[in-house]
Formats: sequence, C-alpha cells, structure tokens
Amino acid sequence: MTAPATACTAVAHRGDPYVCRENTLASVRSAVLAGAGAVEIDVRLTGDGVPMLLHDATLKRLWGHDRPLAALTGNEVRGLTGGGVPTLRDALAAADSTRIMIDLPDASATHCAVTEVHESGAAGRVYYSGGPAAMYAVRGEDPDAELALTWTTLTPPRPTLLADLRPRWLNYRFGLVSPELVARNHADGLLVSAWTADTRRSMARLLRAGVDSITTNRIGALCALLGVSREGSARSR
Repeated sequence: MTAPATACTAVAHRGDPYVCRENTLASVRSAVLAGAGAVEIDVRLTGDGVPMLLHDATLKRLWGHDRPLAALTGNEVRGLTGGGVPTLRDALAAADSTRIMIDLPDASATHCAVTEVHESGAAGRVYYSGGPAAMYAVRGEDPDAELALTWTTLTPPRPTLLADLRPRWLNYRFGLVSPELVARNHADGLLVSAWTADTRRSMARLLRAGVDSITTNRIGALCALLGVSREGSARSR
C-alpha cells in the first residue's frame, strides 16, 4: 500500500519561538498567522492534574524558577509565570481551526491531555507525537487517535509495534531522512515527518526527499519556501 501524495505540511515547533516565547498563546497565534498547517506543542501535567504547555520538566529555562511543573498546582504556575504558561484548553482555543500536534514528553500526561482534547471538541484536528511508551498510552486512551511515532534510528520499527500502535506518521530527526527512507515508508503506507529543520537548505533537502511534513522553529521561513500565504491559508490534511 502506498501513502497518498500530498503537499508538505509546515509544522510550527512550539509555536513561533523566533518571534514569541515558545509554548505560549502568543507563540501559537503567531504561528497560525504565519501560515502554519499545524502547531506542535508540548504538554505536561501540574501536580493537581492540569495539562499545560511546557517542554522541560521545570520552569527554570523559560521562566527562571527551578521548580518542577509536577510539584506545582495550576494556580501556582500561573502566579510564578504571570499567566505565561497556558493550559492545553486555552492553546486549543488559540489555534482556532489549525491542526495541533501534541507532543508528550511524559506519558503520565496522556489521560488528562486526551480527555481535554475531547472535551474541547478538538479531537478531529489534534494528533499526537512521541516515543513508543507515550504512543501506547494514547492508543489506550483513544483507539481512533492519529499518531506520529517519533523514531530516532534508521532501523525500521518492528512490525508488531506498528500493528499495535497503527501510526499514521513516522516522525524522524531531519538528519536521518533520505529519499530512500521516505520511499520505503510510503510503500508501507506511512507518512513521513521530519524535525526540527531550521535552515532553508535543510528544508529544501527534505522537500526534495519527498517528506510529508516538516517541523521547524522558523515557521515563517518554511511557509515562504512552500509559498504559503500568511493567516493560515494552508492547512494540514
């Protein structure tokens, strides 16, 4: 079975971090305005079970507080960051109709994240990325969820893993991607996404290789290369 030929989707990595702080509502909105087909966000849980946008386990790098998110309540996070760390619910609303890729650096956030997506009515435009453990957790919560299995080696995933998870995408570090790898996955019925390409040269190489999606910190540059106009005129399939 061959994956359908489709235009490449421009995925904004943590929003538009060259313009606004990553994983904030401003960053999500900036990416949408730049023309992103999808916005990738990272979701972790607070100590009281609120799914919020944060890549790191602590607030130190972005917000200057060496406090683990998992040890704080949602209200404490809002107080420490001046409301800068948004909830998943608020991020889904900020993206409007644009697709959202939820990356799960900690699989323990899966239940609350999937529940929030469904309660927000966003299941039809959300897909999930992460390693096997996180994707198993998502599949257990939602048999119909769209998955992008992050894969960090040229060795193909085991057939049993693919049969269990049923991913739509294999999500590779961009340096691993070649035309041969893309062709092999397309022949197996899988779409190929690549992360995180930030130079025009890398983006162009990936496009020549035939990838279906590129994740970048420079969403404006990628959209310009793809000929995507601002205000989100192109949407992910």
